[in-house]
Amino acid sequence: MSGWPQVLEELLDARGRELKRYAFVLCGSHDEANDLVQEALVKVLSRPAVGRLRSAEAFVKKVIANEFIDRARARGRWSRYLSRLVPVADHDDWTTGVERAGAVRSALDVLSRQQRLCVVLRYYEDLTVPQIAGVMGCSDGTVKRYLSDALARLKPQLHGERLATKEA
Repeated sequence: MSGWPQVLEELLDARGRELKRYAFVLCGSHDEANDLVQEALVKVLSRPAVGRLRSAEAFVKKVIANEFIDRARARGRWSRYLSRLVPVADHDDWTTGVERAGAVRSALDVLSRQQRLCVVLRYYEDLTVPQIAGVMGCSDGTVKRYLSDALARLKPQLHGERLATKEA
């Protein structure tokens, strides 16, 4: 019988980096991504039913997505009043790939939290529309609308960057 410490260790060894990447793509901040993953791990592994690595990872990803939405909702009121602080990065030695990734992260910032979650789940996690609807707790049509609106908002933001689109 494996307890939660063993599941935690196995999960972090096998999928820890991917969980953090997933959280980072959602929120765009390394610190917040760490917080999202830690919060999700605490919530998931405190449940007695989670005893397998596979089910734990699925639960953690769902909790990360929900926690991201909850945090965005909580800050929503403040973000209308506070100006955005954009960190200035040193671009001297960056490769084209890193610059493109930065452009995509910046473009994702213009999306609503639901649109961003849909884009991340579709194009980063490679989920289908019905799977996204299940994660978000909404209809397939709502997911399709979010994806359509998000892609329409992303196109001008990316200034010629190629969007790898899939059929929804």
